[in-house]
Amino acid sequence: MTGLGFGGYALAEPFRLNMTRYVVTPSRWPSGLALRVAVVADLHVCEPWMNMARVNQIVARTNAAAPDVILLLGDYVPSHRMLKFSRMIPHDEWAASLAKLNAPLGVHAVLGNHDWWEHTVVQSRRSGPTAAGEALKRAGIPVYENDAIKLHKGPDDFWFAGLGDQWAFWPRNKKERADVIPYRGVDDIDATLSQVTDDAPVILMAHEPDAFADMTDRVALTVSGHTHGGQINMLGFTPIVPSRYGSRFVYGHVNEGERNLIVSGGLGVSGLPLRFGVPPEVVVIDVTA
Repeated sequence: MTGLGFGGYALAEPFRLNMTRYVVTPSRWPSGLALRVAVVADLHVCEPWMNMARVNQIVARTNAAAPDVILLLGDYVPSHRMLKFSRMIPHDEWAASLAKLNAPLGVHAVLGNHDWWEHTVVQSRRSGPTAAGEALKRAGIPVYENDAIKLHKGPDDFWFAGLGDQWAFWPRNKKERADVIPYRGVDDIDATLSQVTDDAPVILMAHEPDAFADMTDRVALTVSGHTHGGQINMLGFTPIVPSRYGSRFVYGHVNEGERNLIVSGGLGVSGLPLRFGVPPEVVVIDVTA
């Protein structure tokens, strides 16, 4: 492919929309429980790359998949570098569109690193609330930060848990900046799982997939975004992956022993308005015994 052809396709790919489907069969999953989970990750809402028409299209396509539950995995706002090529859309506009997502067991959200990085005041005080999180709450969408909730489908129980973001804060000093991943998080997996009070299975939302490296097999399924599948994937080569583990958790279904991870390629763009080999996607996961 010529450079001109590559560039043209990479600029066009962000406007595609795929529906990517997985079937996951965790061990110890209740035999009668069939659960359809829709995942919306990394919208990075901004003009023109993820405008309101695109957000509305994503909402409609997600609802059409008839999920039992919908999970929003963070990074609703653009990166600072993307603002060189785009215009912000008011938070309440995109949150109102996401409020039209519809599933019998609800819509549940976590925040991503760019939601924390958006405002310097949040970085200065090293705590929330964040503008994105507050907009979601005003729209009636619960935001999880090291929280868990028990849900029911028919006679079966299961838990949804949401891990706080692992990259919430920029480094403060030379020692932190020297780390491979210099950011500090608000994540607390022990506190999150301590709220799970019985043996019902757990589905965990974690914006960054790195949490999976040390995840207990008590968690039946972890779902993540953040990596954009590398955003540029050339025949399996992903030159930039924002992870301590390189390409280990870059994209798709990762099965390690009894543990399952699904990493969405996400929907928006970050850094540069390009995608290649990783089309935007809504992920639909059928979890069954």
